[in-house]
Amino acid sequence: MSNVWGLILSYVLIFLVIGISTVLQNKKILGEEGARKFIHIGVSNWWILAMIFFTGDNAVWFAMIPPITFIVLNYLSYRLNLLKAMERGGKGNLGTVYFPISLLILVILTFGVLKRPEIGAIGILIMGYGDGLAAAVGSKYGKHQLVFGKSVEGTVTMFVASFVVALSIGLIYNSMWTALILAVGVSAFATLIELFTPKGLDNLSVPLGASLIYYLLFLVF
Repeated sequence: MSNVWGLILSYVLIFLVIGISTVLQNKKILGEEGARKFIHIGVSNWWILAMIFFTGDNAVWFAMIPPITFIVLNYLSYRLNLLKAMERGGKGNLGTVYFPISLLILVILTFGVLKRPEIGAIGILIMGYGDGLAAAVGSKYGKHQLVFGKSVEGTVTMFVASFVVALSIGLIYNSMWTALILAVGVSAFATLIELFTPKGLDNLSVPLGASLIYYLLFLVF
């Protein structure tokens, strides 16, 4: 029954985030990019919900359903501009499709194969909070440009947010020193990936790369 509740709450959470973002955009409280990043950060919290409710032998199958749903929905939105709060410039951006693809891949690997969903949490929450806050800070305060339209200010924000995410999760499962080492390594690697990946594609490269480096460093330390 926990898995069923997890499925119900997954859709409630995601549509609630999209709905709030749309209202804030319509009221001019958030601009287009702000609305997108609000969804970006809000939806990443789905992974926490998934870890709480999707349990047992069938957990991976239930956890796969929401990402698959939103791969289809986001692609339709990309093609038809159905959910304007999600699309950049009203023209659509495949980054909105890549994000649930990352979710699906990490669900299969960390809920199913490794049975270590916290590894997927590292990648998804770094993608949500790290990239989301980096874009928000960079677009408003970014004055020193680097590559692909990204700034020093946004990149520093990416590192700090990624470090906080990685350390917070790492401390639950590791000793303090191990968690610190993992957090520094993961946040540095994720920041470099985000910096050198064109917009949109980072929705694939950052979560998958961050989870991979966390897993490899965990094996070492």
